[in-house]
Amino acid sequence: MQRNRETMSLTTNANAADSGWRETIKIVVHALILAMIVRIFFYQPFNIPSGSMKSTLLVGDYLFVSKLSYGYSRYSFPWGIVPFEGRIFAAEPKRGDVVVFKLPRDNSTDYIKRVVGLPGDRIEVRDGIVHINGRAAPQVPAGEYIGAEESRPKPRYEETLPNGVKHFVLHWDRPTEVDNTQPFDVPAGHYFMMGDNRDNSLDSRVPTWQGGVGFVPEQNLIGRADVIFFSAATDDPPAFHLTSPWTWPFDVRWTRIFNVIR
Repeated sequence: MQRNRETMSLTTNANAADSGWRETIKIVVHALILAMIVRIFFYQPFNIPSGSMKSTLLVGDYLFVSKLSYGYSRYSFPWGIVPFEGRIFAAEPKRGDVVVFKLPRDNSTDYIKRVVGLPGDRIEVRDGIVHINGRAAPQVPAGEYIGAEESRPKPRYEETLPNGVKHFVLHWDRPTEVDNTQPFDVPAGHYFMMGDNRDNSLDSRVPTWQGGVGFVPEQNLIGRADVIFFSAATDDPPAFHLTSPWTWPFDVRWTRIFNVIR
């Protein structure tokens, strides 16, 4: 009788252990499915690999990008696996939005820039000042930007777009190749994008046949960059190492976490 009770106890414990594992696996699978749904339809994380959007965004910033903002195209889904044209639940970006999109010349590389020109606009840059439909977007000096990667401070300006959106841009006083451009007439269903670091941004000022971005089709829009959820210094050599947790308190840019992107 004692042996039977022991056998029953072992069997009960084994069944409980199996049930516990099944519940754990079920919870993990449900969490993964929920995370995939959120990533595909609501918010997708991105990180900043270059300095073309300084000082708004820095290398080492990690962002949440809202996919709800502009609706969905084939590029809203991983690897463009849902092949359809145009957008569903479409909404037009506002001038001044910071947008993640697929680079038009390969439809696979993720880029992030600011929307400056809307369909039907005429955009021209004269001496570093953006002119939209014949009107200058004024720039007011706003101090200087100096980062760990800068050899000297860079002039910063507050630029005001025609709809009243204000944001900071960087550019040197001396002219560069993209400080004076021809007029660009933005086609229907396309957008004109520019980086906030105006001297160091490969954007719509450079056509695709010259290796630039050119006009961005609405189908290529992925979403609006909304908030920085993490930021860490990634200077050369990288300062932030996952394998060195004792350095994290000094490498994380705490003041940038949960900053709303404007």
